[in-house]
Amino acid sequence: MLQLRLIVPTDLREPVMARLDACVGVAHVAVLPGGAVRPAGDLVLCDVAREAVDELLGELKELGLPERGAISMDEAGLVLSRAADEAERDAPGEGVDALVWEEVSEVVHEESTLSGVFLALLAVATMLAACGAVLDSAILVVGAMAVGPEFGPLAGLCVAVVQRRLRPALRSLLALAVGFAAAVALTVGFALLMDALGLFSDARFAADRPNTSFIWQPDAMSFVVAFLAGVAGLLSLTSAKASALVGVAISVTTVPAAANAAVALAYGEYAQAWGSAVQLALNLSGIVLAGVLTLLVQHGAWRLARRGPGRG
Repeated sequence: MLQLRLIVPTDLREPVMARLDACVGVAHVAVLPGGAVRPAGDLVLCDVAREAVDELLGELKELGLPERGAISMDEAGLVLSRAADEAERDAPGEGVDALVWEEVSEVVHEESTLSGVFLALLAVATMLAACGAVLDSAILVVGAMAVGPEFGPLAGLCVAVVQRRLRPALRSLLALAVGFAAAVALTVGFALLMDALGLFSDARFAADRPNTSFIWQPDAMSFVVAFLAGVAGLLSLTSAKASALVGVAISVTTVPAAANAAVALAYGEYAQAWGSAVQLALNLSGIVLAGVLTLLVQHGAWRLARRGPGRG
C-alpha cells in the first residue's frame, strides 16, 4: 500500500474527508486537527491501495489541495491490518498493474533534467565504452551501458508525449541532445589523449573486433532489441520495479554507439562513425516508440480494469 500525508485547509476538511470515505481503497484514516502550521490546516494520514491512488489523487487535485495545502506519498512498507487487506481486495484491478501518473511523472522529472551529474555520468559511461570498443572488451561495454543515465530522459520523453505536455518533452530532448553531444565531444578528446599516451591506436581500432563490432553494424535486430528494452523499461518504471531497469540498461547500445562514433571521429574512420550514429538513432527511436505504445496500452488497460468489478 501507499501512505498519503495531506495538509488540508479547514474549509476543505469536509470535501476531502468525503473523498477519502468514498474511496474503496482507503484505510487507516487519521486526522490531527490544526496539526499543520505552514501551510496552516489539518494533518490527514491514510493508507491507500496502490490501485486506487491515481483516481483519488485526481479528485484531491480537483479540490485544489495541492495549491492550498499539500499532498505527499510514500510506500507504506509492511502493513498488518484486516482493514488494509479489505481495502486492497475491494479496489478494482491489481496493485502491480496500477498506473499512478503523478508518481511516474515525478520520477521521470528528476531523471530527465539536464544536470552536472547527468552530464558527468554520461561522459564517463561513454569513455568507458570507448575503452571497451578499442580493446574489444564486451565486459567494459556492458559496464558502460549499466552506468549510462540516458534511459531517464527517454522515459521522460515517452511520458510527456502520452500526456501531451510540451515542456517536459523539450526538457527530456534537451538532456538527450546536450548530454550526448557533450559526451561525444569529451570522448573524442579522451581518445586523442589515450592515443598520445600510446594506450589507443588507429590500427587496433580499425582491426577486426568480433566482440564489439555490433556497435557500429546496425541491423533489424538492433531496433527489435531496443523496442523490447523500451517495453521492459517503461513497465519497470510504472510498476516501481527499479531492479529491472539494470537489465534494460545493458540491453541497448546507446552509450557504446556514441562512444564508438567518438573514437571513429577521432581517427577519421567515418564509415564506423556513420554506422554508430545509425545504431544510436535506431536504439533511441525504438525505445521511445515502445515506451509510448506501452504507456498507451497500460493506460487503456488500467481504465478498463478500474471500471470492472472488484477482486473480491
